[in-house]
This record gives sequence, structure tokens and C-alpha cells, in this order.
Amino acid sequence: MMKEYKVVLHINETERWQVALGNAANLLKAAGERKAEAVCLANGSAVLSYEDAALVAAMRELAGKGVLFLACRNSMRKMKEDKKIGIGEEGLPDFVQVVPAGILALVERQQAGYAYVKP
Repeated sequence: MMKEYKVVLHINETERWQVALGNAANLLKAAGERKAEAVCLANGSAVLSYEDAALVAAMRELAGKGVLFLACRNSMRKMKEDKKIGIGEEGLPDFVQVVPAGILALVERQQAGYAYVKP
């Protein structure tokens, strides 16, 4: 079934996660889980939040409602090289999918008709 509303939330700063998660939750509530599809794509320093237990718990709840969480492989690699992140791809929460390049994933989603939101 095709979703009526499709949005990709682009998070590239750790401080923007709370707003992004609120946006995703509000979309599902307002439009209905069956009508809305939300994708949270993290790149840059935002990938660091996949190590934050409190945020991961909130993300996991939304993932259970159908929100897709993506992590940029390029950003993960850079954060690991800079020793800012302790986990690699294998340490990501089980609901997070890795994409090779966040920018490409954003462009692909936009070309597929997703609205772009930068919380």
C-alpha cells in the first residue's frame, strides 16, 4: 500500500535529534501510521546519537511504529577515525540501516517523492 505522506528527516547535528523524533511522532499521530512514512537519516555528528541510550530508546519506539532509521557510512567512518564514536556499523542498534552515503540517500528519497525536512 502506497503511503499518502512520505518524509525524510535529515539530522546532521546531535542536538537536532529531539526535534526530529518529535516531528516523526507528530506526523504519525496526525496522519496515522498507515498513511505516513517517515525516514530519519543521520549523517555528520548526528551518527554519534546512535550511542545515546535514552535517544536510542525513543528511536526504537518509533521504529516499532514503522519509522526507518538510516546512518551514513561515510560519517560513521569519519567519526570512528576521529575517535568521536566508539561503535562501528556492527555496534549500531538493530533497527538502524547503513547507507553508503547520506547525501545520495537524501537525493534518492527526494526523487522518489519524499518531502525533505531539516529539523
